[in-house]
Amino acid sequence: MADPERSTELLWGAKGRRGLNTQRIVRAAIEVAAAEGLEAVSMRRVAERLGFTTMSLYRHVPGKAELIDLMRDEVMGEAAPGDGGPGRETGWRGEIASWARASLALYRRHPWLTESPGTRSVPGPNAVAGFDWALGVVSRTGLPPAQVVAVVTFVGGFVESAARRIVETERMERLTGVGEEEWWGARGSLFDRLRDDYPALERVYREGAYDEPLDPFEFGLERVLDSIEVLVRDERRDESRCQVCGNPVETPAKGRPRSYCSRACQQRAYRMRRG
Repeated sequence: MADPERSTELLWGAKGRRGLNTQRIVRAAIEVAAAEGLEAVSMRRVAERLGFTTMSLYRHVPGKAELIDLMRDEVMGEAAPGDGGPGRETGWRGEIASWARASLALYRRHPWLTESPGTRSVPGPNAVAGFDWALGVVSRTGLPPAQVVAVVTFVGGFVESAARRIVETERMERLTGVGEEEWWGARGSLFDRLRDDYPALERVYREGAYDEPLDPFEFGLERVLDSIEVLVRDERRDESRCQVCGNPVETPAKGRPRSYCSRACQQRAYRMRRG
């Protein structure tokens, strides 16, 4: 585990510019991870790549754990706000969708990111810049501050989860030379065993559920954004108007505020919920 105080110093401190420095070590480590995976990254392997002794690296980075912190933040700079990714679409929903897609693209460019620890990892300037940008976008919705943070964390968690699945699928395709669709297409013996005992699966299969499968990431992202939109709409709801027809609601002198202008609208709302 990385020393958080040392990681903070390395991530946020001044970078050397000449000779062997932290920046060169980090870039070399990223090259090793890109070629061989995160497990292959070691102080010795990085030193060999740079043509220095292993001990010379320890003058700049105390160990592999801190090096991984530096590697994560270095590549996160590729998806910095304002680089033509996030911000191309207008409105909070479009901008957060662009941010999510740019984040997924980052994971796909650097698959080793899915192998690196994300919890209790000290964030660097690039990670904080992206988080700050997303907070600013969601803040425009008018949600309370705690919900703003929760929304950004929610979207980020969805992207990370989806990225792990996608990266693993792409890794298996590279290793085997067999695509996902081709691999499942050859599982006829499995499908024969499923046909009789799983009626729901058989029915949706027969009705074409797998003929044109939806993109799991895009489908999931839209549902995540839908749920946030409902939250925003509820937060902005005007309690002075009927929640069914929009007509003004008389404010009672005592008791709870009314949500409906009439008994008919209240019953209609009940039927809508039941439906």
